[in-house]
Amino acid sequence: MKRELIFITVIGKDQKGIIARISNAVFAHNINIEDLNQKIMGGYFVMTMLADITDSPITISQLKKELSTIEDEMHLKIQVQNENIFRTMHRV
Repeated sequence: MKRELIFITVIGKDQKGIIARISNAVFAHNINIEDLNQKIMGGYFVMTMLADITDSPITISQLKKELSTIEDEMHLKIQVQNENIFRTMHRV
């Protein structure tokens, strides 16, 4: 079975709980975090997450909607992209 991978990117003012909120949201839907990279740059939190949604009962659109709540509450910018779309857009 082919895996379905997504990239979740998060940018916003650094604050406590960002990783916890995002990781709890994906965990709640049986989404496995494959890789995570985060850093603080000039007071801003920047994170990229690669996640496997193969076994998840929700769609990417449903996940985007749920993460938009976190986005609004924490004043972040959160994007969710299918791995194939991400790779196509960033091909050189």
